[in-house]
Amino acid sequence: MGAYKYLEELWKKKQSDALRFLLRVRCWEYRQLPSLCRLTRPTRPEKARRLGYKRKQGFVIYRVRIRRGGRKKPVPKGIVYGKPKSQGVNQLKNQRSLRAIAEERAGRALGGLRVLSSYWVNQDGTYKYFEVILVDPAHNAIRGDPRINWITKPVHKHRELRGLTSAGKKARGLHGKGPRYCKNRPSRTAVWKKNQRLSLRRYR
Repeated sequence: MGAYKYLEELWKKKQSDALRFLLRVRCWEYRQLPSLCRLTRPTRPEKARRLGYKRKQGFVIYRVRIRRGGRKKPVPKGIVYGKPKSQGVNQLKNQRSLRAIAEERAGRALGGLRVLSSYWVNQDGTYKYFEVILVDPAHNAIRGDPRINWITKPVHKHRELRGLTSAGKKARGLHGKGPRYCKNRPSRTAVWKKNQRLSLRRYR
């Protein structure tokens, strides 16, 4: 086994003494730092490489801190005007994962970069920490690399805001295949609209 395989196996055993100690110490350090900060290298190099990261110019890693928990409805004094169906305030859950939200925050803060993917690095009772891989589409090292220069096209601007990253696709239900997922493609809304339309064939 290569070194990356050993790292991968180590990260699979998060309850081991070594990793529990490492995560605890790192979590304390992360709490002292800002919610969005740039790193010189990925904390999990084997995971970053599996997601497309290369240690070359044009690739950037940022760590994002996201507050854990559900999505309480932002209404003043808990008053929701409308039908009883929409009266709930407290026990509401977010439609997208915290990882997708971390990608969005990084993408908004760094508008000139493109979000490639992200992965979990740590968590405590209050926060989850994710590292986001970003790519500079204007850099010649990226534009000249045929394996990654697809991301320089204008159609990939802010792909994290449109659910095109891995975390975004998972929230849209696009990670599965087969008959159980046929109502999710191309999107749930598109399938619903198609089913609502009445199609009357002309008799010829």
